[in-house]
Amino acid sequence: MFESLGFETLTAPQVAVFFALALGALFGLLAERTKFCFRRGLVGEDRRQALGVWLTALAVAILGTQGAVAAGLIDFADHRLLVSDLPVAAILLGGVLFGAGMVLARGCASRLTVLAGSGNLRALTVLAVFAIVAHATLKGVLAPLRSALGAYTIPLGDGASLAALPGGAPVVAALLALAALAYALRSGNRPGTLIGAAALGALVPLGWVSTGFVLYDDFDPVALQSLSFTSPWAEGLFWAVASTSIPASFGVGLIGGVIGGAALSALASGRFQWQSFTSPRETGRYLSGAVLMGIGGVLAGGCTVGAGLAGIPTLSAAALLALLAIAAGGLATNAALASREPRAWAHPAE
Repeated sequence: MFESLGFETLTAPQVAVFFALALGALFGLLAERTKFCFRRGLVGEDRRQALGVWLTALAVAILGTQGAVAAGLIDFADHRLLVSDLPVAAILLGGVLFGAGMVLARGCASRLTVLAGSGNLRALTVLAVFAIVAHATLKGVLAPLRSALGAYTIPLGDGASLAALPGGAPVVAALLALAALAYALRSGNRPGTLIGAAALGALVPLGWVSTGFVLYDDFDPVALQSLSFTSPWAEGLFWAVASTSIPASFGVGLIGGVIGGAALSALASGRFQWQSFTSPRETGRYLSGAVLMGIGGVLAGGCTVGAGLAGIPTLSAAALLALLAIAAGGLATNAALASREPRAWAHPAE
């Protein structure tokens, strides 16, 4: 479809960067306003409300994505999330590590990106380390670990997609969305908050359709992708240090947009505030979380957004397994920390 849009001086990958910038800005604004955070939904004092926000976004993402599939706009048949051989060892270990890391760092990659735009220097420092470790796991010194764990697979065949379950994709998608909405509507959130969460969830199918249909170009293809943070932060790091040698990518635009959108929202509402570390011990805890998330996000195939919010709507069994492993790692780590230091870990993270 890209050829019919009339662009003469820009290629599809170049337009994708600007689209990702706008998509990221909307995500940053909505996430800052709704306090969108999977970690808070698991272990925060307001976990019921926070999980309601997250599940509302997920329900809309599922319905929108599967609606686009049914309309023939996109197809996930060859996407990495639906490979027939499930790298179970990498997903399980990566998910647990990422979950542990997000508890230590008081936020997953998406939430920390939003906080960085709100003036939180702790979050920005964590994300820099996260990006370095993720890139090292993808293409650097930790890549052999990724390859070794990825070799342990389970052949799923058609079972790689939840659409193989009785009823097919429409029934499975409807059941998942209804279950998420049933919880969200009883979560105690204000209607305006849930509307904002729904708008955030709609960005997921918008990303899939835009990269998989609107910007589709046989001669200069754009990868089918939507919201995610692990790979984009690694790409952003590489582009920042070698921008004269490599062009900006969708991921670079997305990260820049999220930070910019969150900053605008925080400034407009008076919530922008410079924050930093308060002690060496706190610094060590946050950076330990960054390392675990960097390794875990790559091994699991994504973060709570890439594998969760954007991955589950594809009906990928791998994405669902990754999110469950992340949740298990986060809950276990929070319980272990609370048993050792109940006062220090009882309050929700900023």
